[in-house]
Amino acid sequence: MQTPATLAIIAGNGAYPLAMARAARAAGVTRIVAAAFQNETDPAVAALTDQIEWMRVGQLGRLLGFLKESGARHAVMSGQIHPKNLFDLRPDLKALVLLGKLRQRNAESIFGAIADEMAKIGVELLPATAFMEDHLATPGLIAGPKLSRREEDDVRFGFGIAKETSRLDIGQTVVVKGGTVLAVEAFEGTNPAMKRGGELGRKDAVMVKVSKPNQDFRFDVPVIGPLTLEAARDARIRVLAVEAGRTLLLEKEKLTALADEHRVSIFGVAE
Repeated sequence: MQTPATLAIIAGNGAYPLAMARAARAAGVTRIVAAAFQNETDPAVAALTDQIEWMRVGQLGRLLGFLKESGARHAVMSGQIHPKNLFDLRPDLKALVLLGKLRQRNAESIFGAIADEMAKIGVELLPATAFMEDHLATPGLIAGPKLSRREEDDVRFGFGIAKETSRLDIGQTVVVKGGTVLAVEAFEGTNPAMKRGGELGRKDAVMVKVSKPNQDFRFDVPVIGPLTLEAARDARIRVLAVEAGRTLLLEKEKLTALADEHRVSIFGVAE
């Protein structure tokens, strides 16, 4: 892909938009603009971009207007929107019309329709991994102690379960121990699922996080970072297993240092 002169970042919460801005700048993007969301986006994004526009979640008309006026021809979605804000959504007229046309309202259908609206104004939505290839998990042990035979078995077992739950659009993360499923991620997200699983496993459980089959990486990509590692430590999770080549490791140096410090293993699984 030829490096665009201007990139628009549609910035959700967490460190991902910050990492994206830095990676895009390092790749040679000369101008970065950001669509930021109230009560979601880290204000620190402003210092890494040339222009930022703040809006509410659900203001699709304002988002499209900003993208068009920015002059960007390429955009990328980075970071998530907290589930509680999706339930508190106050869509504008443009969003209401879009939602009214959808037979199913899941992440793929909604974001797919938004991408179509962006294409109509000449903005191409790039994969969420654009400029971030160096941050993808590699196969095998990434950080922390070597896995035991039981933990390796749980990783393989959990990988199959997580692939199935993600195929059913339930969740992409499971917590297992000794061949038993302790928790399956649902709408609440990865960290609360780990907390539930850790409480049931008491200690030394295994978390496995995967991508969906045929996942559209323009809209979503599995991510772990220091906050994931700290949540695993608090839940006494022993292993964080992620799908190699399809999971982003944010703030990798800090993440691996925390893993070594707290003896939580990070392991990349090749399908």
